[in-house]
Amino acid sequence: MNVLINSTVLSNFAATERLPLLQRLYGEVYLAQPVYEETQDGLEEGYSFLAVLDQFISPFHGDGWLHLVNLEGEEEFRIYQQVPPKLHRGEAVSIVIAVHRGWRFLTDDQAARRYAQTLGVDVSGTLGVLVQLVKRNIVPLTEANSLLRQMKHLARYHPPINDIGSLLP
Repeated sequence: MNVLINSTVLSNFAATERLPLLQRLYGEVYLAQPVYEETQDGLEEGYSFLAVLDQFISPFHGDGWLHLVNLEGEEEFRIYQQVPPKLHRGEAVSIVIAVHRGWRFLTDDQAARRYAQTLGVDVSGTLGVLVQLVKRNIVPLTEANSLLRQMKHLARYHPPINDIGSLLP
């Protein structure tokens, strides 16, 4: 299943300098053009850790594994017109793409998650990614918890838990 990422999850992994973990977990990852624009705004606002993104984005780099996408076709534009205005443009475009193309959507924004789930989108976020990294033996639990602490400090992430182990069976 293709995975579309929102700026929150992307920022958390960029802040910890561990973006390649997303590639190891998912292979290719998709990024809606408005979400990329949000990251560029964040860069201008002083979130310097976002500067690294371009080196992973195709077509900026031929071997990039983050692929820019945008709305395509009449159906996606029709669905987009029905998205509640309270959602940011990046979230709205991402949800529409995820709905229409049957993709998973990674976001930590609660309003975006709720709306996407009402449309049947498979949704996860930073915590879900960390759990999958541990379950697939890509990182040990101790490293996942260390990343979570770093995300809280460096990206100002506010997770509801402090131990990834509490989410594991």
